[in-house]
Amino acid sequence: MSEAIIAKKAQLVTEVSEQFKNAASVVVVDYLGMTVEEATKLRSDLREAGVDFAVVKNNILRRAAQEAGLEGMEDVFKGPSAIAFSNDDVIAPAKILAEHAKTVEALEIKSGVIEGNVSSKEEIEALAKLPNREGMLSMLLSVLQAPIRNTALAIKAVSEQKEETAA
Repeated sequence: MSEAIIAKKAQLVTEVSEQFKNAASVVVVDYLGMTVEEATKLRSDLREAGVDFAVVKNNILRRAAQEAGLEGMEDVFKGPSAIAFSNDDVIAPAKILAEHAKTVEALEIKSGVIEGNVSSKEEIEALAKLPNREGMLSMLLSVLQAPIRNTALAIKAVSEQKEETAA
């Protein structure tokens, strides 16, 4: 192997390692058997959510994970592997990939990394079931509004009761 190829691979390992370190979440999937249409739709959905998705050789992934200090991922990088990185939204890659996995038999979640911790397939699937950031903010807003709404309803009820007794 020429020195240029070795240098290029070393640079790729460093780049992927940095992505591992900087990502809020990473999801590794097996994609073998997906049609071009399915893969295109998946990539489009991930891109819309700001998630980077790439097919990377397992040797590069193994070395990058090791360089990033992620222990226990060696067994994950066997067979065809594609990887989704999200720097902002922890839930987005898991949610999108899990949704696609329901309809695309060839797509299977293998494992991942959540905020720097190696996570199992089950943990990634559990993460996918959580509401996204907007959903959580909506739920929080609803909880914060409930006391005000209840107070307003109580005041209205007291006011109506006083009107009835006055009449």
